[in-house]
Amino acid sequence: MREIFGSELQELHTRFSEMGMMVNEAIYNAVKAFVDHDRELAQNVINNDNQINAREVDLEQRSFEMIALQQPVTSDLRMIVTIMKASSDLERMGDHAVSIARSTIRVKGNPRVPEIEADIAKMARFVEKMVAAILDVYVKTDAKKAKKIAGQDKKVNQAFQDIYTDCIKQMQQSPETVVGSSDYMMVASYLERIGDYVTNLSEWIIYLKTNKIVELNNNDNERM
Repeated sequence: MREIFGSELQELHTRFSEMGMMVNEAIYNAVKAFVDHDRELAQNVINNDNQINAREVDLEQRSFEMIALQQPVTSDLRMIVTIMKASSDLERMGDHAVSIARSTIRVKGNPRVPEIEADIAKMARFVEKMVAAILDVYVKTDAKKAKKIAGQDKKVNQAFQDIYTDCIKQMQQSPETVVGSSDYMMVASYLERIGDYVTNLSEWIIYLKTNKIVELNNNDNERM
């Protein structure tokens, strides 16, 4: 019975990692579509989101079944809870990738501002690296690196503020860019929220490793 449970737990872990790769690909493609003005790629991101949603539901169902039927010990239960919570964060990250893709379709044909788009692309690359890094840290259950990655979110927040300010100035100077600049601000805000979810994942990795729930967005104070 214990061998069966161990196999099921490993399968849960593997499927979560696969979901993480699906989400990271969605973020990459959504940003690439926005920067390249590629509506077809953007539509693909939107169309594929149901696969991410289905994976999150599958992980939740598997987790509940394992808890109900296997009555896992503390350390195993912690992993199952972590996967349940973290998969929900991944699903929301996927939703933001879809929102970026929809902005790509909406902004097509409106005046663009290359300088702001370049800043968004730079911000996006940084966020993508954070996502990839936290998924790698999850596999290794490295609490120290998880905390370090969460600290990088400050740079994402600053990038959002800079882009927001530039967009306001652009709209004031060139009213014809109002629609496009509004979408720039929205895309930057979606990336900023993805950065926040990376921080959430960092918190769950620390919980998995240490059994302590911390709030990394609030001076690392413990919630419990």
